[in-house]
This record gives sequence, structure tokens and C-alpha cells, in this order.
Amino acid sequence: MKRHLNTLYVTTQGAYLFKDGETLAIKVEETVRLRLPIHTLAGVVCFGQVSVSPFLLGHCAENNVAVSFLTVNGRFLAKVQGNVSGNVLLRRQQYRMADDPAASTAAARYFLVGKLANARTVLLRAIRDHGEKIDVPAVRLAADRLAQHGTGLGTLNDLDALRGLEGDAAHAYYGVFDQLIVSGKEAFRFDGRNRRPPLDPVNCLLSFLYTLLAHDVRSALETTGLDPAVGFLHRDRPGRPGLALDMMEEFRPFFADRLALTLINLGRVRPKGFTRAETGAVLMDEATRKEVLIAYQERKQDVVEHPFLREKMPLGLLFHMQATLLARYVRGDLDGYPPLLWK
Repeated sequence: MKRHLNTLYVTTQGAYLFKDGETLAIKVEETVRLRLPIHTLAGVVCFGQVSVSPFLLGHCAENNVAVSFLTVNGRFLAKVQGNVSGNVLLRRQQYRMADDPAASTAAARYFLVGKLANARTVLLRAIRDHGEKIDVPAVRLAADRLAQHGTGLGTLNDLDALRGLEGDAAHAYYGVFDQLIVSGKEAFRFDGRNRRPPLDPVNCLLSFLYTLLAHDVRSALETTGLDPAVGFLHRDRPGRPGLALDMMEEFRPFFADRLALTLINLGRVRPKGFTRAETGAVLMDEATRKEVLIAYQERKQDVVEHPFLREKMPLGLLFHMQATLLARYVRGDLDGYPPLLWK
């Protein structure tokens, strides 16, 4: 099934992708380095100076394999895909909900329930695993604040109020995030979230992982027939995948943030893999980028039990399961959207 397939990440500068029969082939300096049957792929992500033949783009479109182009540092540029799946009735209902303040608030609340609960679990896991290395009272206080905010979500009936609560919760969470880094503290110090551009190695790593996560969530939403551009919590803005950003919220803490911490704490990424540009932006070198991509794909293969469906599946399949549940909620088949709660 398409949802079990992998994403191909191409980071080698100067690589040329082309169609060879029913396979995708990659040529570097006139030598074919890789061939993959098109039916084994769910998507292709190209970083930097990577070229793709028109015939391969057409072949990918015919086989529902999206091809995304990013800068070498991970900023999204464009995406090529074939006909969007799903029926128009689902999208029309999605648009009606997005235009209804009450419906948008209800949907946004579900996403934030997942985000706050999972962020709290990340903090509690840190206390359990590294209690002797971190400021336990400070981390526990932040976890308690997240619990309080999670309870308070049910009392708010306005999108702006929800965003205000989310902002306060993010401040509490990121305020102790540096405590969760227990190795290489001097080089990997975290003083708060910053982006566009990231100004330190931790934010550089987080931003890159969030870009990968956004790609996978967006693809899952498109597969179900939902429009990734029209969100409920994140409102319409040209070029912004609002619904993908909405559904990402529940995945950020336990998928991207935990992976970043694992890479740092286990020494899989090193300070020398990051450089500072003249603008102050911190950039990731190619070797580090490849290491992160390998870890990301490995993480997607971990088998977990879906808390709502009570079925075991690869973690990478959770994006598609949540997109499917969201589509059922939008259609009215479910009374509510069950956010993914990590244990």
C-alpha cells in the first residue's frame, strides 16, 4: 500500500534524476549510482542543485509520487504532483468548516490537545530518563503548566484565545528545553526558539526536522483528499500549508523534538557539522544533513501502537492514519478528531 512506502531524499549536489523504464535512476558525474522501482516510493525530496528530467516528473505524477524541491538548507521551494485524490465533497466541507469560527475553534482545540499532551510527555520522559542530570523541579513545573493549559483548552471558545494559550504553553515548554540536552551543552545550548534563519545549531536541527515532518504530513493529507493549504488553527496565507501545520502540532514534540534530542545526546550530530554564515544564520553541512535524514527514516520504521485504533504499525504510517481520521471527522463520520497521544 502507498502509505507503507518510503520517501527518497536526494542531497548530493549535481545529481540528475531520470526515468529508466519503470525505475527512477540517479546519475552523479555520468555514473548511475542508484535505481529504484517507482512503485516503491511515496515521494522524492531534492535538496539544492538536483535536476530531474521532465519524463521522470511525468512518470512520478502518473504514479502519485510527489517530487519536492528544497534549498540545500531545507527551505521549501516547490512541489510537483499529479491529480489530487479525494472527492470534491470532502474539500467543500473542509472549506465550510474553515469559514465557520465555531467549527474552526473546535478543530483547532483537538490539535492543541495533542500538542500539549505530547509536549508534557516529552518533559516527563526526560525526568524519568535523565533525572540526575537535569533541573527536575523546573522541568516538572513546566510539565504541570502544560497540564493546566491542556485542561483550560476546554473552556476557550475563540481562536485567538486558543492561540494565546498555545503561546504561553510553548514558552513554558521551550523555556526548559535546554534542560533536556544532557550532552555537548556548550555547543548545543538552547536559549529559545528562533527561525528564518535559525541562529544556533539546536534551532537549525529543529527547523530541518520540522521541514521533513511538514512534507510527510502534507503528503498524507493530500492522499486522503484534504486540502493541506486550508487549516483551522493556522489560517489562510499564500504559500502556507495551514492544515499540514495544524496536524503537525501533535507530532512535533514526540517525533521531531525527541529525535533532535536523541541525535544530540547520543552524539550522532556534532558541533563541527554546523557553521555560521555572515548573516548570523547557522547552517548544517551535507554529512550532518545525511545523518539526520537517515535517523528520520529509521524513526519512521519504529513500530508503535496507535492509541485510538489499538493497532501496531510503523511510526511513519501514523501520518496517514491521522489524516484519515481527520477526513472522517470533517465528513461527519466521527463526532470528534482523536489526536495522537504519545505514551
